[in-house]
Amino acid sequence: MDYSELMKKRRAVSDYDDKEVPLDILMQIIHESCLAPSSSNRQPWHFIVITNKDVIKRLSDESKRNLLQDLERNPASPSSNYEAILRDKHFNVFYNAPCLVFIAGPKELLSIQVDCALAASYFMFAACDRGLATCWIGLGRFIKDKELLNLMGMPEGDQIVAPIIIGYPKDVPDIPDRMGPQVLKIVS
Repeated sequence: MDYSELMKKRRAVSDYDDKEVPLDILMQIIHESCLAPSSSNRQPWHFIVITNKDVIKRLSDESKRNLLQDLERNPASPSSNYEAILRDKHFNVFYNAPCLVFIAGPKELLSIQVDCALAASYFMFAACDRGLATCWIGLGRFIKDKELLNLMGMPEGDQIVAPIIIGYPKDVPDIPDRMGPQVLKIVS
């Protein structure tokens, strides 16, 4: 697949076949993710791969619980848009995907959000190139339970930046309508 085709085929997908993603393919994707640029070439990202469906469900429940607690404290929270689905006990934040990958990095690093986002972009394109689909699950980064963080192997000083589900898609949606570029000014 050439670059232009890859850019058009990568979609956010939340419905996957119940088929395991081979670990060797995941490792290839992670290795390619590490080719992403980073501030001062620090390459500060860490990857956590979870394929255990029970653990993925526990992580979903933990994120939902923390988001709902935040909503109780702050009803104007941006999470209020998701309140109905967060209260649905059957809703899995990670859409029951066969695999979840957390991209995380040191909290104190000022560029960590951008650095990990770049690695996440490379991750999603590398997955697409192999016929896999992904979706960045922003609601899935609210893990606070120390037992779960230890189970995940999350380093003490790290924060989750990009929780990404990955799997073989049941269907890939068409390209949604896109706004054209908003070039404010060209100074020459």
